[in-house]
Parts: sequence; structure tokens; C-alpha cells
Amino acid sequence: MAQVPQRFFDALAVRTWCGLSLAALGRAREEIDAINVYPVADGDTGTNLYLTVESAVAAVEAVFAAHEVDEAPRDGSEAPRDGAGGPSLADAVGAMAHGALIGARGNSGTILAQLLRGMAQVLAARSDNDHTAGHGLQRALRHAAASARQAVAHPVEGTVLTVASAAAEAAEGAGGDCAEVARAAYEGARAALAATPGQLAALERAGVVDAGGHGLVTVLAALVETFTGRAPVSVAAPHARVESAVEGQCAAEEGDGDGPAFEVIYLLEAEDAAVARLRQRLDALGDSLVVVGGDGLWNVHVHVDDAGAAVEAGVEAGRPYRIRITHFGHGDAHTTKAERPPRERAQRAVVAVVPGEGLAALYTEAGATTLLAHPGEPPASGELVQAVRRAHAREVVLLPNDAELRHTAAAAAEQARTEGIRVALIPTRSAVQGIAALAVHESERRFDEDVVAMTSAAGATRHAEVTVAERQSWTTAGICQAGDVLGLIDGDVAVIGADVSQVAATVLDRMLSAGGELVTLVLGDEAPQSVADHLEARVREAYLAVDTVVYRGGRQGALLLVGVE
Repeated sequence: MAQVPQRFFDALAVRTWCGLSLAALGRAREEIDAINVYPVADGDTGTNLYLTVESAVAAVEAVFAAHEVDEAPRDGSEAPRDGAGGPSLADAVGAMAHGALIGARGNSGTILAQLLRGMAQVLAARSDNDHTAGHGLQRALRHAAASARQAVAHPVEGTVLTVASAAAEAAEGAGGDCAEVARAAYEGARAALAATPGQLAALERAGVVDAGGHGLVTVLAALVETFTGRAPVSVAAPHARVESAVEGQCAAEEGDGDGPAFEVIYLLEAEDAAVARLRQRLDALGDSLVVVGGDGLWNVHVHVDDAGAAVEAGVEAGRPYRIRITHFGHGDAHTTKAERPPRERAQRAVVAVVPGEGLAALYTEAGATTLLAHPGEPPASGELVQAVRRAHAREVVLLPNDAELRHTAAAAAEQARTEGIRVALIPTRSAVQGIAALAVHESERRFDEDVVAMTSAAGATRHAEVTVAERQSWTTAGICQAGDVLGLIDGDVAVIGADVSQVAATVLDRMLSAGGELVTLVLGDEAPQSVADHLEARVREAYLAVDTVVYRGGRQGALLLVGVE
């Protein structure tokens, strides 16, 4: 089905381009993953690019949704249909760039985030802030390519940087509107991509083109479709021998020898001067260094042997968070990839989303593969798929542990099934339900029987949480003010109070009034130990046949999680 073409680069074009890019990367993800041999043959470039754009899409959609709410009429009449009042171009490209920055994954994803940020800086600076014609898109592509090169500590030709520069150069020679500029950029990028094996030895040995460059060509093809209504006839990378990817990765590994053991990525709040010093320190620690961002927020990516030192450097520069450390391959960190034997698939695994570091350790100790969900930052479907792959099992039980993740987890399960993994989704609504499910998990019994037992255990566990209201709002228990302590039972606000211990005790009494044999308490970092002590004493005194177990959950968002089974 043909896409309705956009005439100018305006807010709607940004939205359309992001959506088309995400869909195109979703179709090309496996192909791009398969030809990923540089800088590390870890087969995840396509997935990382997809996750980066998925975050950009979410940010752009949030801006449009906010304007729809702001512009909704309050007298019951219909909203205006002329499109007036929507987000400006600056709003849309700013959201796109910010979303890509905070969601960037891997080397290529981080560079793509800087490319989008470079475009946004030019497009958002227009005086009218409404739309951009062909010449504005040319300037945006040129600035994007230049800023991406500046973000990489040691630029290498034959990579996505080469493809971006070629796209910008080809766009410069095009005349006319955005459609002509986009088409020229795409064709220039395709030609440059075809030439990458002759520029980079690892690609030539593997017989493939650069994976990151292939991803950029895919994104530029979506740009063409945005302005012409149709995707280019051939989006696939020329001469990309996907069928030889396994042989190519082996060749790349044997030729490149022993490289850094870890990939370290984190967001960083820091001043420009501190980031300049950070670049120097990280450059001395490892390679593949890319630092993108600005205005106080940065995304840092580096490959190192000493992951702790890379994080410590970030702490000295500012405030690092959303830290991700990935071990390349399996086995000892100091063995070469060629020496690492392939890991056999396990028969069954449990994959769980957990809200805090303490619970992540608890779940991991119980044998689960965990995905940490930071407060206010739920994982995307692609991250769940990656966690399922990381479990490396033929059968996977997926525990989302959050009612809001139900649809995301279902999409991830469906994607994993297309890859030949048998996935069962248990709709756990809280981490305490996940603990109950994990407690009865037995990998030796039949898959269906195990899933039924785990589902029954989770369903028999009532869940609650104690948290602090961020703003005034209506609840099922009445109006709460910012700073009030809220007690939620099975997802609904049941108690509003001022004291954490009193609210927690009221919640626990209401839950135990329906019976129970075991109380599970998970304390967040901001909850004092005295709360758990008070609740344990209350259970001992008033509910003689009930046992209590207490865990420290870490930075889990809620002050307290409660489970009764």
C-alpha cells in the first residue's frame, strides 16, 4: 500500500519518517544482524538500530499525543480538522533526537542517534519552525554527517560514517524538493555501502557490507518513502552476502584476534568540560569510543576490558545512569573469541522483568534471566526479545511483572516464536507474583505442566505496593495530594495517608482479611528498615499461622511491594 507523500519536512513528516524507519528496520533486522562483523562480530547491529529508532518513535508519538490532549475542546464540540495547533517541527525533531539519544544501543545505534541529533539541530533552528524544503534537508544531512564523525574518537572508513558522508555529499548535488534530495541521499548511500568491503579488511574477509551502513541505507529508504509515497525498488544492501554471515563472522574473529571483553553504555548528566576529559580517559581504556549528545545529557559507548573503570570515569565526570554492560561472547573474558566453544541451548529458561537491582539479584540467584526496568522507563519489546535470546533456551517462560507491560511482552513473545523459541507468557502484574511463580518452577517437568503450575502460583498471590503520589489526582480512594503515601491493592488505590508504616499496615490488614499463609515484603531503597520490622511484628502478633519473608529491592520505584499467598 502506497504511503501518502509529504511535501515538506514538517512535524508530520518527522512522525511519518520515524514510523516508516522502525517498520523497515523491523523487516531488515535479521539481515543486518547476520552481516554484523565490525567492530565486534556480535550479531546485534540490526536489533540495536531497531531499539534506537523505537525509542525515537515513542518520543515523537508522545509529543503528538500531548498536543492532542492540549488542543482537545472542553465544551464537547469537535476538535478542529485542519491540523492547526499540532507540534512544531522543532518539537518533533527535538523529541526524535532526545528519544534516540536516551534509547541508543550499541556502536551503530549511538552513531545513528548523533546523526538524528545533527539533523535536528539544523531543522529546529529554522525561524518559521513550520517546515523545511529541499535545501534545508541538504544542510541537515551535511551537519548530521559531520557531527557523527566528531562524536567518534577514531573514525574508520568503510563504516556507517562513510555512508553518511556519501549521502550528504550526494544530497548536495540534488536540486528541487525534499523528495529529490532524499532520493539522491539514498542513492549516494547505497553506492557508498557497496564499496565498504574494499575499505575495511574485516568486511572484505567476510564478504559482506557494513552492517551499520546497511541500517542507515534502510533509514534513508524510509525517508524517500516519506516524501514520494513509495519505498525505493531495492532497499537491500548490494552485494551483502547474508548467507555467508556465519563464515564471515568466524573469519573476522580469527583475523581480529583478542579485543576488549565488554561493551559499556550509559547515559550521563555532565558539563561539556567534564565530558572532554571523560573522552580522553575512556580513549585510553579501550576502543570503539562514541560519545554523543549535548546540553548536559550524553550517551557514552565504549569497548573495554575493565568495565568498572569505564563506569568510574563516568562517575567522576557527572551522574551516569541506565548503565548497560555486555560481555562479548561466552567463557572467560581474556580468552579469544576463536577459543570460545559454542554454548549449547538450555531446554528451558525463565525470563523476568524486575524493577530493582535487589530483585534482579534474587531472580538471578533463582536461575532466571533478568531485564532491569528502571522507574518510569519500561523496557521496549525489542529489549524483551533480546533478553529471551540471551536466555539461550528452546523453551522460555516470560514474566513481565507489570500490568502495563502486557502488550509489550505479548509482542516480544510473538517475535521470539518466529525465531523458533517456544515462549509462554504468564501475565504477572507484580514482581511478588513473579517470585511466587519462580518458587514452583521445575525445569524437569513437561513445559505445559510447568507453565500451569507457575501461572497458578502467580494467580494465587495478591499484590500491593506502597508509594508516594507525585501530583494531585483522583483515585479510587479519593483525591490525593502530591507527597501523600498511597497504598495500592491489586493495582487500585485503597489507602491514602501520611505515614508509610501506617499505610503499609492498613494495606497488609486488608489483604490478610481474605486469608493467607505467606507474606512477601520487598523494600525499596527509600523505605526504612523499620517499616519491615513493624510489619513482621504485626504479622507475628495478629496472624499466628502466617510466615513473613523480607527482601531488599533496591531502586524499584515503590517504597514497598507486598505479596500475600
